[in-house]
Amino acid sequence: MKTVSLFIVLLWSLFSVQAQVGTPNRSDGVSTSLSGDLIIFHAGSLSVPMKEIAAAFTNENPGVNVMLEAAGSVECARKITELKKPCDIMASADYTIIDKLLIPKFADWNIRFASNEMAIVFTEKSRRSNEINQENWYQIMLDQNIQIGRADPNSDPCGYRAVLVSKLAEKYYKKSTLANQLLIKNKNNIRPKETDLIALLETGNVDYIFLYRSVAEQHHLNYILLPDEINLKNPAYFALYQSVSTEINGKTPNEKITQKGEPMVYGITIPKEAPNKLVATAFVKYLLTQDKGMEIMELLGQPSVVPSATESFDNIPEELKPFALEIKR
Repeated sequence: MKTVSLFIVLLWSLFSVQAQVGTPNRSDGVSTSLSGDLIIFHAGSLSVPMKEIAAAFTNENPGVNVMLEAAGSVECARKITELKKPCDIMASADYTIIDKLLIPKFADWNIRFASNEMAIVFTEKSRRSNEINQENWYQIMLDQNIQIGRADPNSDPCGYRAVLVSKLAEKYYKKSTLANQLLIKNKNNIRPKETDLIALLETGNVDYIFLYRSVAEQHHLNYILLPDEINLKNPAYFALYQSVSTEINGKTPNEKITQKGEPMVYGITIPKEAPNKLVATAFVKYLLTQDKGMEIMELLGQPSVVPSATESFDNIPEELKPFALEIKR
């Protein structure tokens, strides 16, 4: 009797351990070794690709419950630094947000993974949409009968990039005061993140918005491409982009951060206090792999920049180092 009881206890213990760690592989080849909730804070402009990447990842790892939370990248960072919300992965539309607001207190490293560009976005219902082009877009946007919108610079990189684009346009078109004219117009149409503007655009409450090209393509919206000297896309114009700047709120209420123009690059990290680091690392690896997550990113209009140099290379987990480059000093 004692032998039978001992056998039952051992069998139950073995079953319990297996239930906790999961079965390494099913007969169909799908891994079930990863499990639990995975909380991802990400830029609004990553909403569509993140949803698709999460679906593909959970198809391979059915034990994982991916919880996506979109917001402006600055707001995402503040959820970690100020509100102390649990977060496993932070993906920013501007890698410098991670550098400036999370490293070194809340995160150790930052991997740059995708690029984008700014565009002027509209619909067929937008007034004067039949005549807007790369040369006259700013003139049409300044028409008093036209409503324009942009994101909040203190919440979202798309917001301060709209400011930077306006200042670069002033230089490019040699129109003094152009930036100020664009930025003081229709301030009531400023929203916390760029994707909030799409609803205003589609309902006809605004005619034109400053938005990422990828988001316009993902939502099947019309857009005007801007010259490389303005669109914050081309690394060849790094020095020109750096010639303009704007201030946004910093880590504390009284602190300001000077945000200079530079080519648009997204960044990703795992916060120090991430509740599920094992799964977070696996997801980041999946996202950064060329024939997996990065293939989805590129199909949705956000080209890969993997691998890119990073100042935090030494702190990157070993399994993620192949997706970054060390800066040689």
